[in-house]
Amino acid sequence: MNIEIAASQLESLGNPTRLRLYRALVRAGLGGVPVGGLQEKLDIPSSTLSHHCKRLIAAGLMTQERQGTTLICRANYTAMDGLVGFLVDECCLDAGCGDRICASNNGKATA
Repeated sequence: MNIEIAASQLESLGNPTRLRLYRALVRAGLGGVPVGGLQEKLDIPSSTLSHHCKRLIAAGLMTQERQGTTLICRANYTAMDGLVGFLVDECCLDAGCGDRICASNNGKATA
């Protein structure tokens, strides 16, 4: 993954409302959630939701699809996997131990 793309995606998730929105989309699964359902779940005005959706769409983390009169929002799982992979793929690589220290220690640093 390109570092600029990763930075853009992380920046878009750096807002508490957008992070809540994205987590709701991830939890919803591949079927997604109608915009009205998101608005109700997050208890935010439609204009605010629209602004945050646009930021997540621009970062490539979210998609929207019109089904009749309903706008369905979905997490872009491919982009999410790419971002998570970018963050962890080289975990402990420079430690020279041959395996992931964080995986064997449940993420706890050792002295």
